[in-house]
Amino acid sequence: MKEVILGLVGVGRIGVMHANNIAAVNEELNARGISVTLRLTDVAEEHARSVAAGLGAEFLPSVEALIASGIDGLVIATGTATHPELIRAGVDAGIAVFCEKPVAMNVADSLPVLEHVQSKNGVVQIGHQRRFDAGYLEAKRAYQAGELGWIHSLRAVTCDMTPPPVEFLATSGGLFRDCSVHDFDILRWLTGREIVEVYAKGSNNGDPAIGEVGDVDTALAVVTFDDGTVGTVSASRYNGAGHDVRLEIQGSRNSLTVGLDNKTAMESAEAGVEFPNGESHKTFAERFDQAYRSEMAAFVELILGLRENPCTPEDAVAASRVADAAQESLASGVAVKVAFASA
Repeated sequence: MKEVILGLVGVGRIGVMHANNIAAVNEELNARGISVTLRLTDVAEEHARSVAAGLGAEFLPSVEALIASGIDGLVIATGTATHPELIRAGVDAGIAVFCEKPVAMNVADSLPVLEHVQSKNGVVQIGHQRRFDAGYLEAKRAYQAGELGWIHSLRAVTCDMTPPPVEFLATSGGLFRDCSVHDFDILRWLTGREIVEVYAKGSNNGDPAIGEVGDVDTALAVVTFDDGTVGTVSASRYNGAGHDVRLEIQGSRNSLTVGLDNKTAMESAEAGVEFPNGESHKTFAERFDQAYRSEMAAFVELILGLRENPCTPEDAVAASRVADAAQESLASGVAVKVAFASA
């Protein structure tokens, strides 16, 4: 039995989800002769001890103690502002790192982290879980197989049922960086093309406090790819029908929709049409439950050298470049060219 010891930093909402997924992944990997052990830490010690006890995991009093305990991989599920420091700590210790997106608050802050990882030949996987979702995987397969022909339009949608706390939004970097960055990543990943220009608009018709902290609750971006293909990326914090994540891909031969199933958060206006009639997803964690588990299993496989890195820091920063351009366009009211590293 091969043993992999994972150290988790941060047991807030995302951290607890990852902790539970690590436990689930351990059961799945046992059949393949792989055992996963979890150790964790958080500054909220009482809560962290409770989470550890519930999962049969070991609590350690600090990040330093966690790294020194001999872990094989560091899972970072803390606030974005702490990501650069923790990524460096894991890389400097010579262990593989999994970090929730993004690498840093913006591209400018991400670049020194990229340089550090590269200088140390570090192994860092960034958490863009949609790359593991069955629907997106099938859409990519179909496109690469030529079944869709050439793509003429893409429409990506990400809508939360209810907004997160305003305190979170005040430090999230904006709707495009916090939410739509997943769409920007998946569009690049699926098409194999770069987004070169973004034009964005937004609105605030919900809680005025969201606008007061400099964010919008709804936004739309028109994106242009390097081959001239166009698409739209829309997001909202107030989708009362449920959590809605979809991607419409329209091609010269066929069209596909990711996220169109019996739980899709919408109703048909056409007479006699009852689809979809299931209970909609309420949160992103529910919508991507299996994808998150597959993502964590992939990290274990990466540690063991059983697969290539499914989402590098370079991948994540490329998506963040588009998100930064979208935020700039939202603020300026004009289209913005995406700044590439080679530019």
